[in-house]
Amino acid sequence: MTSPIIRIATAEDLPVLQHLGKETFYETFAACNTEEAMQKYLDESFSAEKLQKELQNSGSLFFLACDLDDTVGYLKINTGSAQTELQDEYSLEIERIYVKSAYHGKKVGQLLYEKAVETALGQKKKYLWLGVWEENHRALRFYRKNGFTEFGKHLFRLGNEEQTDLIMRKEL
Repeated sequence: MTSPIIRIATAEDLPVLQHLGKETFYETFAACNTEEAMQKYLDESFSAEKLQKELQNSGSLFFLACDLDDTVGYLKINTGSAQTELQDEYSLEIERIYVKSAYHGKKVGQLLYEKAVETALGQKKKYLWLGVWEENHRALRFYRKNGFTEFGKHLFRLGNEEQTDLIMRKEL
């Protein structure tokens, strides 16, 4: 694998983003959830209409990690009112960092995370924050390694189940 190129996603990338979003979310969470709940979430969260609105939102940015002809991961960040919760003008939310499982351990997630930091610093943000499922131990290790600490919790609904996300923060 060459070092992936990180680039901003555009409206033309919607089909790639939709496919990658579904694939990586499914890889990450299918083993812990029912097939029915997964399909409902994937259909709703990665619909073309929803992703198009997110791509058009001036407070959100998507970045794609591209390795030769393959898009292997993506990052979604939010500022201002696009943030899912805090909506603090001094913060940047990392809503999603997802990487294809075949690329885990190859620093793709780290490159995407560094793009989030670079963007936050360029926008003079004071801190990053995110929510991560308390059972996603791989992601928790990643964020803790990068200096995030827990400061709260919220519920995330997937199908009929309520799951607990840890809210984490890192000062810049």
